[in-house]
Amino acid sequence: MKTVQIKDKHFVPYISNQEIHDALQQLATAINRDMAEKCPVFLGVLNGCFRVMGDLMQYINIPCEVSFVKLASYEGMQTTGTIRNLIGLSQSLENRHIVIVEDIIDSGITIDYTIRLLQEMGVASVRVATLLLKPEALKRDIKADYTAFRIPNDFVVGYGLDYDGLGRELNDIYTLKQ
Repeated sequence: MKTVQIKDKHFVPYISNQEIHDALQQLATAINRDMAEKCPVFLGVLNGCFRVMGDLMQYINIPCEVSFVKLASYEGMQTTGTIRNLIGLSQSLENRHIVIVEDIIDSGITIDYTIRLLQEMGVASVRVATLLLKPEALKRDIKADYTAFRIPNDFVVGYGLDYDGLGRELNDIYTLKQ
């Protein structure tokens, strides 16, 4: 893995694609065990989760459905603290078991909003699966049921994560060079 430049920022290698896939396989094993017989709906939060969701589903071997919502709270490298609902759900989730799939949980504002929205819809249960969790950055009391990597409060890009819309195509995850 090499250093990459996106706009005015330089990023150094952090988590390899192989490490990501190994971790997603472990998450899937736990989800397959915990959600067997429940036919869950995997709900991805776009844009960032598209890589995580696609690769995670390779390892899911239980009956399930997949859906997406598009929420936004970031501009550039900072969260705005406000959630914008850009694309919503088109199906009823009442009495369904939901696994929210996230690329990253940092402030917890978006995932907290999503959980509350689902609870208002009358879902049977909500679980959270995330590739990355930044415990030091949490501004909400959020518990991820399935976490691949706990990372420091550093800015990261790649594997679906972006810097101002760029860098999602990178196969590995990079962190901001200090």
